[in-house]
Amino acid sequence: METENKKILLVEDDPNFGTVLKDYLQMNDYNVTHAKNGMEGFEKFKKDDFDLCILDVMMPYKDGFTLAKEIREKNEDIPIIFLTAKAMKEDVLKGYKVGADDYLNKPFDSEVLLMKIKAIIQRKAIDSIADSKQFEFEIGNFFLNSKLRFLTYKEEDPIKLSPKENELLRLLALHKNDLMARELALTKIWRDDNYFTSRSMDVYIAKLRKYLSKDDGVEIVNIHGEGFRLVVKNEVDN
Repeated sequence: METENKKILLVEDDPNFGTVLKDYLQMNDYNVTHAKNGMEGFEKFKKDDFDLCILDVMMPYKDGFTLAKEIREKNEDIPIIFLTAKAMKEDVLKGYKVGADDYLNKPFDSEVLLMKIKAIIQRKAIDSIADSKQFEFEIGNFFLNSKLRFLTYKEEDPIKLSPKENELLRLLALHKNDLMARELALTKIWRDDNYFTSRSMDVYIAKLRKYLSKDDGVEIVNIHGEGFRLVVKNEVDN
C-alpha cells in the first residue's frame, strides 16, 4: 500500500517525543502535521484534510478525548489512534466510546504503530471501495458490467466472468491507471492476506490478462511488492 502523501495529524504535548515521532513517520513517507496541544490540534484539523489522527490523551488546555469528540463532529469517518501513558481500563473504554479506532500505551514499539496506521488506512480504503455503487466500466475497447459479470470486447459476444474474476477486474477498473494494492484485493475478495491467497490471486490476474490481450492498449502491470495497475494506454497518453 502506498503511504506517500497520506496526511496525519499528530497531537502530542511532549515536544521531544512529538518531534521524534513526527520525524519517524515522515521517514516512512507520511505527511505529518504536529500540534502541541488539543486547542492547536483542532485548529489545524479544521484547516486541512487528514487521513488519520494520532492524539495523546493527557494534554493541557484540551485533552485527547475532548478533541476526538470535536473532530468526530466535523468528520465521522476519520481514523483516530489514542496514545496514553496510563493503561487504565476506564481510559481505554472511554477512548473507544468517543470513536477511537485503536489505542497504544506509552512506551510503545514504533513499528507496531506503523502497522496499526497501515491496517487502519487500508481498512478505510476497503470500506470506501465497498461502498462504491459503480458497476459499469469502459476499459479500452472492453465494456465491463460487473453486476451481470459480463466482459464485452467491441461487438463480440460477452464473456461471463467467474465471481472472483469479476470482483478482481472491477477493483482494477476502480483504480484504472493507478495502483491497486495487493493487500486491498486480498482482503476485499479473498478475506485474507497470506501466501496461498496471494498465489491464487496471481492465477486470476493471469486469466484476466488472457481476456484483455485482445486489446493492445490495455495491460495489467505488476508493480513489484506493491500490487497491480490496470493501464489503458490511450487514456494515459491523453
